[in-house]
Amino acid sequence: MSKRKTIGEKINLWLIAAIIVLLTIVVTVTIIFIRSNRPLHQAREETIQVARRYGDLDTVDKFYWFNRKKTYFTVTGEDTSGKKIVVIVPQKGNKIRVLDQSDGLTEAAAKKQISTDYPDVTVEKAELGIYQKQTVWEVSAKNSEGNYNYYLIAFADGKKVKTLNNI
Repeated sequence: MSKRKTIGEKINLWLIAAIIVLLTIVVTVTIIFIRSNRPLHQAREETIQVARRYGDLDTVDKFYWFNRKKTYFTVTGEDTSGKKIVVIVPQKGNKIRVLDQSDGLTEAAAKKQISTDYPDVTVEKAELGIYQKQTVWEVSAKNSEGNYNYYLIAFADGKKVKTLNNI
């Protein structure tokens, strides 16, 4: 009888140890996830504050983090009068750009344009920012070889600004 109790106790110890290890892994992964998302969350919140101050932003629809030669943070939404606006905030500097959304392409229209122009790629995402003093959509897409292509198109009219293939 004591032999079975010892085996049962050993199994209980192994179960307790396994549970402790699994909990440790879950807590560690959660902490890493939270810390890795902190810069994104902070950038979003700071951009919204600036957009509220300088663009009279009332509601937020989308947030974009644009990295090309410089980094820009963009929010889209409505101002206090209900007009749909875009507010682009540079990471460094103070030249904030406030645009009327109706003056350019939407994210969906930019993605559709690239899908139509390049039917052999799978569009993954789009980011709105500034490249060479021009407001652009950067649409990233994957080609059939699994490489990424980046298409920069003008916000105002959808004209191609730059294409980077097979990255």
